[in-house]
This record gives sequence, structure tokens and C-alpha cells, in this order.
Amino acid sequence: MGSILRFRKLSYLAPVKLHTEKKVEQEKKAVDVPNPCFSPEPTKRALAPTVRRSGGKEWRCMDNCCWMIGFLCTTWWLCLFLFNCLPATLPGFQAPESPGVRLKREGITALHPVVMVPGIVTGGLELWEGKPCAEDLFRKRLWGGGFTEIIRRPLCWLEHLSLDNETGLDPPGIRVRAVPGLVAADYFGPGYFVWAVLIENLAKIGYEGKNLYMAAYDWRLSFQNTEIRDQALSRLKSKIELMYVINGYKKVVVVPHSMGVVYFLHFLKWVETPPPVGGGGGSGWCSKHIKAVMNIGPTFLGVPKTVSNLFSGEAKDVAFLRAMDPGVLDSEMLGLQTVEHLLRAGRTWDSIVSLLPKGGETIWGNLDWSPEENHACDLSKRKPLGERNSTDGNAKRSALKEPVKYGRMISFGKAAAELPSSLLPSLDPKVRRGKTTTKKNSTSSCSEVRTEYDEMNREIIGKIAENKAYTARTVLDLLRAVAPKMMKRAEAHFSHGIADNLDDPKYTQHYKYWSNPLETKLPDAPDMEIYCLYGIGIPTERSYVYKQSPSSRCKSIPFRIDTSVNGDRGESCLRGGVSFVDGDESVPVLSAGFMCAKGWRGRTRFNPSGASTYVREYRHKPPASLLEGRGAESGAHVDIMGNVGLIEDVMRVAAGATGLGIGGDRVHSDIVRMSDRINIRL
Repeated sequence: MGSILRFRKLSYLAPVKLHTEKKVEQEKKAVDVPNPCFSPEPTKRALAPTVRRSGGKEWRCMDNCCWMIGFLCTTWWLCLFLFNCLPATLPGFQAPESPGVRLKREGITALHPVVMVPGIVTGGLELWEGKPCAEDLFRKRLWGGGFTEIIRRPLCWLEHLSLDNETGLDPPGIRVRAVPGLVAADYFGPGYFVWAVLIENLAKIGYEGKNLYMAAYDWRLSFQNTEIRDQALSRLKSKIELMYVINGYKKVVVVPHSMGVVYFLHFLKWVETPPPVGGGGGSGWCSKHIKAVMNIGPTFLGVPKTVSNLFSGEAKDVAFLRAMDPGVLDSEMLGLQTVEHLLRAGRTWDSIVSLLPKGGETIWGNLDWSPEENHACDLSKRKPLGERNSTDGNAKRSALKEPVKYGRMISFGKAAAELPSSLLPSLDPKVRRGKTTTKKNSTSSCSEVRTEYDEMNREIIGKIAENKAYTARTVLDLLRAVAPKMMKRAEAHFSHGIADNLDDPKYTQHYKYWSNPLETKLPDAPDMEIYCLYGIGIPTERSYVYKQSPSSRCKSIPFRIDTSVNGDRGESCLRGGVSFVDGDESVPVLSAGFMCAKGWRGRTRFNPSGASTYVREYRHKPPASLLEGRGAESGAHVDIMGNVGLIEDVMRVAAGATGLGIGGDRVHSDIVRMSDRINIRL
């Protein structure tokens, strides 16, 4: 806000020169010059291309933007001020009793130490060394703060958040590191909580610095690189061992969120593996030190929206903005090209590849089948699990003319999303082999390469669209074709398949398998409990309908989501080029719940010691009014961190309760039915 006001001050307080007669004559001759803030009009209107305020100052487009931002900020702060001034005793203004206060009254106190592991983008990053454009930002937050630097110097900011495109580590002359401590991820920005509500409630029953820890790490890096560069895994191991000792040899409760779930899964295998690759803790380390792992919004099997983010730099919201006003994100005149810049930076973050769908067609379906078939698109009308019967499924099947083919993660055109697979062409061999780039000695018509699309043979771009539909298996070939540098670098750290034989030494010796629950075993810790805690009841992105971009200019992304595509019926799951399923708005139920519902349930080859697993779902309930903020019963991917039911479950387990003690499984979705439809060897 301060930056905006300073910018306006500079704009308005510039000295105004007096117009001489000669100057006026020159202005009259220049009236035919078009003003970029106004559309071309007849000559009569051109005589007054700008509006003059009192004092002779011109009213410009930038002034409109500044006034609009100032108006919105002022209105927001005024409403916040009035809300805090109103008496708390007024009806409707009483804050509900927090879980911490209620549990403290019941006699619940801190027992087991708690370690929190943040997910992608929610942890703060600060600058330790930078280029001249960032010389005044030493140890200031570049990410997870006020984000004023985006307005002041967007390209400099983006350059410092990008990693080296060859190594996946720091670019020369730049060092950005994770913010340490609880403040690393308590708030993402001013007033936007992530872990703050959970931390506050834990404090009410006795938690503090000695038994509460935030395992902050640089979420841009591949998981093994956080150890190679920052020794983040070694520091986490030492901290857990220390908390175990100083808290009376009580085992630790670990609470990861989002991508932090697969990051900690990587840690569980790393800590048992001998050095130099692993932490050298031995096979009994987890059984000795960890009581429970309470995974919030888990991304065990990947997130489909990661595919669209890496393919075209967009998801549902970005595609909608592009359709409404393409000039905002794609303007060449203003030099914005926001999506291209974000895609270029995002493809240097290897951690994003850990979120690509895992398990291929076995888990996510093929061209004709998927576990979510006959999914009820209107989640608000779906009956609770206990009220359904077998006829509900049959009635739904008869109502659907043709089930949505969710297995086709990317389809080019609505027809390709619906046609029988026999009518679709096979994947082009050049795309499968990744032979899509131009030769190094060829001359590019683009003066600067912003994304790997500018290195592609333009003829191959048409071939990609001709192959119409891509599944969870072939979409990896697609990404290897359009982003070969990123995939070559990142696939040395991550794998997305299903292990045939988990006793093969490669699965224990190479770290690229450790974050994939389908290619690694849980530790030998039969008393350790695994929880899958996630929200349901929110439409969540599952597959996309694409089209070729109409723009052929350089530095542009040749593909985009076709927002004009919708289903044939009003309640269709296909809206704005995106097909939706049940989930928490970011992670589908299938990815969040399958491992706890089936993959690890009982003694399986993925869970040889038979550690107990529990599925706890939280039905989304939006806030009834603006006064409720983001809601105390939200099931959204980040907002669930303020869900009172989830907070109470975490606190009770931290205070010594078991999974059965808090009620065991609580399932509202179709995760059990979907899991049964997946044919995987256990």
C-alpha cells in the first residue's frame, strides 16, 4: 500500500510547466496522435484526448488504476475497523469457542511434541544474496509476505525466485533461503492464515517452542536437493531426536500439509537409508521416534492441475481471466506476458514435478475408463454416504448419456474428450521420443527465449494437437516433448510409476522413488499411525479440454484451455473446458484418500509392518457470511487449516489419543468405491 501511495505522489507532484503560445500551437498540431488510453474516435473528439483536472494536470489511465486500488484498500480497512469496533456481545458477533479453549476445559494438555511440515508455496522465502536490482532486499521476504516487490520490480523479483535451469539449484549470484521458525508459514500474507490458527489452539493446551516446531524448507527444490544444499533433512532428523529427548522420551506427532506430505514420505525412507545418500538412522528409527503422521490435504498420488500448470502455465482461474480479458495477461504492447514469465519460472522449480499424477492409467484411468465414472457432478445434492443405497448408482447411470472420460487428462477439442478411443489417433512417435526441439545451430526468430516452446519445431506443435487425447501415462510423454530440459532434470529426482517388485534394491538405494507411495515401503513401525485428513464437497479439477492458441507470435504459449467448452446438460461436470470431480478444490479425493483407504490398509506390500491407517474426511461448509472469514468448517485445501473439526482431531492425537479414540474412519465421499475399482496388486 505504501508503494502505491508513493507512486501516486510521484505522479501527481511532478512540476507542471506553463504552456507558451508556441507550446499550445505544437499541441494543436499533435492532436492526431492516438492516445493508448482511449480508443480511436473522430477528429472532433481527438481535440480533447485527456481529461484535465483543476490545476492543469491530466487524468491518465494510471490514475484510474491507482484510484481503484486505493478505493478497494480503503473500503477493506474501513470495514475491518468497524468490525473490530463493534461490541462482541452483539447477536451474531460472538466468536465461537475455539477447540483449544474447549479441550483445555476438558483437561486435555500437551503430551507429544508436534512437528509441522508446510507444503508448496505456503512457506516464506528470504533473500541472502542477489543482483544489483535487489540490493536493498537483504534478508527481506521475496515470498510469503506483503508481495510489494511484485509491483515495484516484477522481473527482478521473478529472476530471484527462479532456479538454475540446468542444475535445479541457485543461479549464479543469487541465494534465496527458507524463512526459519514458526513464522515461516503461520501466515502466507497479511491476514491470510495457514498454520496460525492451529498453532494458536495448540498453545492453549500448553504447546510452545520446546515442543512445537515448523520444519521449513525451500519448497522450490527437489526433495533430495533440500538436503544437498541446505541439509534440511538432517536438521529435521536432529530436531525430532532432540524434541523426543527433552519432552520425556515422548514420540513425535508429525503434521504435514499438501506437498509437505510427500516431502515427509521422502524423509521416512531417507532417514533409514545408510549415508551418504540417507540419514543413517536405521530401520528402527521411525518406530522409536514417531507416534503418528497426520497428513492434511495429502497429495500422495499427484494433482491433475499440475499438468495444466506445466503444460500451459494455467489452471481454471487463469483460463477464465484469459477468456474475459486476454489483454491483461498476454498484452505484448505493455510487455506483461504474465503467463509466459510465470511458466518460465515455474519450470525451474523441480518440486512441482513431484505433484504430477502417479500410478499411470492403473490409478487415473485410460481413454475409456476411470475410477470416478458416474460421479455426481452436483455435490450439493449428493446424499450422505449412510443414506445411499444401491439404486442410487443405477439411477445415476441411466441419467447419464455418456460418462465423462476423466482418464483423458488433456483432450484437444470437445469431440476428443467424448469419442470412443478407437476413433482417436495414436501418439505421434516424435512426441513420444521427445524429438520436438530445433537444432542448436538453427536460427530462432525470437530475440529472447522465454519458455521451451520457443525452442520447439513449430510443425510439432500441430502434431501434438492432432494426437487429441492424453492419459496419465502419455501426458508424461507430452511434457517431455514440450519441456525436455525440465523433465530431464526433474525426473532424476522423481518417479511416477508403480513398482513391480519392491524388494528390488533400486527402490531403497535411489531417492527418486522415495516420495512415490507406489514405489516405496512404509517404515518398519507397526505402532506408527498414518492419517489422511482432507476436505470434500468442492468441485476439483481433474481433466482439461485444450485448443491451439490463436497467437503465432514469438514468446507465446501455443496451447490454452478452451473455456468455451461446456457439457451438454446443466449439471455437467465439464464447465469452461475443465472437468471436475469431488475434492478440496486442489486435490481430488482419489489422490488424497486412496493410500489410507486401500494402498496401506492392513498388511500390504506397501505397508509390510501393518501400520494402522485412518481416513478422516471433512465435508465443506462455506461461511454463512463475510463475518465468518474463511469459515470454521471449510474443506478447501488451505482453508481447512482453520477447520475446527480437523484442529480438534490433531490436538487430541497430540495429547495422546489414538485413531480409534477419535472415532476411526469418517468417510463421506466415494473413496471406498473408487478404490475398489482400481485393480492394483497389494
